[in-house]
Amino acid sequence: MTTFLDFEKPIAELMARVRELRETAVDGTLDIDAEIARLETKADRALRDTYARLTPWQKTQVARHPARPHFKHYVASLISDFMPLAGDRAFADDQAILGGLGRLGNRRVMVIGHEKGDDTQSRLRHNFGMGKPEGYRKAIRLMELADRFGLPVVTLVDTSGAFPGVQAEERGQAEAIARATEQCLKLGVPMVAAIVGEGGSGGAIALAAANRVLMFEHAVYSVISPEGCASILWRTADRAPDAAEAMKITAQDLKQLGVIDQIVPEPLGGAHRDPAGAIGALGQAIGAALDQLAGQPAARLRADRRAKFLAMGRI
Repeated sequence: MTTFLDFEKPIAELMARVRELRETAVDGTLDIDAEIARLETKADRALRDTYARLTPWQKTQVARHPARPHFKHYVASLISDFMPLAGDRAFADDQAILGGLGRLGNRRVMVIGHEKGDDTQSRLRHNFGMGKPEGYRKAIRLMELADRFGLPVVTLVDTSGAFPGVQAEERGQAEAIARATEQCLKLGVPMVAAIVGEGGSGGAIALAAANRVLMFEHAVYSVISPEGCASILWRTADRAPDAAEAMKITAQDLKQLGVIDQIVPEPLGGAHRDPAGAIGALGQAIGAALDQLAGQPAARLRADRRAKFLAMGRI
């Protein structure tokens, strides 16, 4: 059963009415097909109208929906012969950032990404997708391995931010994020990053300083969460909707600002309503981006990547 968001309440009420009518007619004594069809049409229209005019805060809620596809779902559907690679060879294996070798279509790739988990147990195991220093150092190791063997790097970004705990700071969180960002920028192989849910703070950019940055239609990408921004500016998280509006965190705003390169459309009502459709669309977009980058020399890939990010923010 779909988990409805707060702003989807009218749609939820219509769908609840449809379910009630179906249960009423289960014994076949009532013919209410016409009424059910009318309500389903009305619910579909309401869904289209709602998602055609989402606010930045509503898009944030959609990006955080627990039923959106996660790293493991993308790998299972898009990557064949996947071989996970673990550990940073220094401290531990961080389950918030996963990666490994595999094939995307007929192309060998290194795929790395955040995994949030989809139930209480897995969310705790993956630390809600909040990477620790050893996670970013693992990502660096895997990117270096891909560079050595000439394999394109694909990253899937979905995190509210890097883990802010004391232990992470003790192990050099900021340095690990900076080194991961540096490693992205100096890769001599093509790199494509996709913002599939939340792209939060340095925890996101550490895996997203790529030649091509793709972003789902209802994903968000920002230097801080709307709640964090509101707490700083207005001393209350209640102003998060205002912060989301001001921060320009949506795919549409970021494409206009040149922060991302391509918006990947989502199924009607968000990726959580049709995960297979969303995964398929992203796979095609990543494949097309890799095709555009194939065959380019390492020096050009590095220069284009550097120029892309240095150009951001220029007036």
